[in-house]
Parts: sequence; C-alpha cells; structure tokens
Amino acid sequence: MIPRLITLAFSLLTLSGCVTYPDITQSRSACRAEPGGWCGFVRGAAVESYPYAIAATNAYQGDSDLFGDTGSRLVMIDRLPIAPEDAKTGFDYQLFALYGDDDAGRNGAVPVARIVAFRGTDFDGVADVFFGTLRSDQIDIARRYFAAERARFGDAAAWHTAGHSMGGALATEISIAYPDVRAWLFNLSPFYRGDSDINAANRTLINERGEALRTLRKFRSNPAADVFIINCHPQKSRFSKHSVRKLADCLTWIAAYESKDALGVVRANAIAKPDVECGPPDKPHPGRTPAPHPVCVHQSRPDKVPDPAAD
Repeated sequence: MIPRLITLAFSLLTLSGCVTYPDITQSRSACRAEPGGWCGFVRGAAVESYPYAIAATNAYQGDSDLFGDTGSRLVMIDRLPIAPEDAKTGFDYQLFALYGDDDAGRNGAVPVARIVAFRGTDFDGVADVFFGTLRSDQIDIARRYFAAERARFGDAAAWHTAGHSMGGALATEISIAYPDVRAWLFNLSPFYRGDSDINAANRTLINERGEALRTLRKFRSNPAADVFIINCHPQKSRFSKHSVRKLADCLTWIAAYESKDALGVVRANAIAKPDVECGPPDKPHPGRTPAPHPVCVHQSRPDKVPDPAAD
C-alpha cells in the first residue's frame, strides 16, 4: 500500500501542512485508568469493527501487508469473477463469511453475515482515480456485483459491507441502496453521491485522527453514521495514518481486551502495541482480563528537549 500513499501524498501536499493532533479518544480522557486508556465506548466499537477492518485490509489482494491470519470468525470465500471491462476501471472486492464466537466455521454453520469488502483506490495506475473518484463508474459496478452476490445465497445470513478510503465510499453507496445492509467504513473518501441520511443508523465510520483525507472532508461532509475519531498513531504522518492496515491493527489490539478471537489475531499476526499504548514493551496486556497497571498517560507530542547551548 506504500505506493498508493506516496501518490496520495503528492496529490494532497498543497492542501495543508503537517500537524500532529492531540488525543481525543485515549489517555487524555477520564478513561485513562481503563484498559490501555481506551474508553468503554471505544473498546465496544473496536470489538464490533475489527473483523470488518481486517476484511477491508484484505480486500487489497496482492499487497504485502495483508493479514495472514484473520482469526476463527472471519473467512474469505470465493467471489464472483470480475468482468475484464469492470476490472479496467480499477474495481475490486472480496467476499467474507463472518461467524459467531461459538460456531466459527464449524460443521457448515450459517454465518452471522457475509461481508462484501470493497478495495479502495489503488494508485498503481490512473483507472481507480478516474473511474472511482472523478467519475462514478465504480459505484454502478459495485451495486451490480453486490446484487449478484446476494442472489447467490439463499440462507438467513445478513449482508454487510465494508471498505477503506474509496472502498468505504462504495460501501456507503450499497448501504444507501439497501437499507437492510450494515456498512463499516474506515478512513473514508468523501466521494460518494447518494443521500447518506438513508440508512444512517446502520453505518459505522472510524477515521484515524489527522489522516490524509481529513482535508478533503472539509469540503464534503462524512455520510450520516455513528462516527469514531480514533488516535492510534499520533506520532505518524497524515499519509501513514491513512493506512487501513495500521488502523485495523489498532482496532484489533483494542478489541483484544474483551474478545478472545481478536486476541488470537493479535498473537497470530504479531501485532505490535499502538503508539498510544504507553508503558514498557512487556506490559502484560491486551488480554481478556488485563493485569492491574498504572494509569496510562500518553503524551501525543514529546517534550521539547532543552538545548544546552541556550543556557
């Protein structure tokens, strides 16, 4: 995903300067004595969202930073082939089955939901930008493939959608077209076209604070949704913060305080502590029953080191 971020950086450099933003969801709040300093509502959102963040990450098939182990609940399944004329627009998606904690993939259990995870813009070429951002071709294509996937299955599984960046805009469009579809959006691109008040209560948007597309969202509002602004990487640049893998790692780490499956994903993928997880590397959490620990006070900006020559 690094080439995409570099290209995105060049396209947005003129929009704003580089700024590190203070925490608003971790450590500097009244929740700093809770596990990792994360408030209960943030931990709850992480438990619900981490499988969708993993799916949105692994929608970028072919990249080097995918999750090798998606846990016991999330399973990638075969999707329909994409027609060459649709692939030329840069459109892509992956299909996942999401199982409950007790029946994860066993004995042909019906999944809790099937997730259509749309890939975001891939800056390896210009097709994605032209057909996904400057034009709305990918929106029409996404609706067509979602309808075709939904028609393939006749069981009671719910249908959900997820996506990062432009993939999140496509997921937004599906949730507008299908009011029964739950949508999970990450570091969202504002280039959707529908009326986002439709199905507003059935969308969750999680953006990293200060990530690259925040400037574009000043000119077009986020879709109506439950919105979380989370500060996982206060020391990183806005372009690094746009990475879906970094956000998915952080959400999975937070979810691991309460979710056995998320804890398994953290361990299987050797996910490192988020920047805002203060304390030594051997600090004994996350975990379902974290050990007592001192109050977590994270410093989003390091203290300025005094210059001895100034004395």
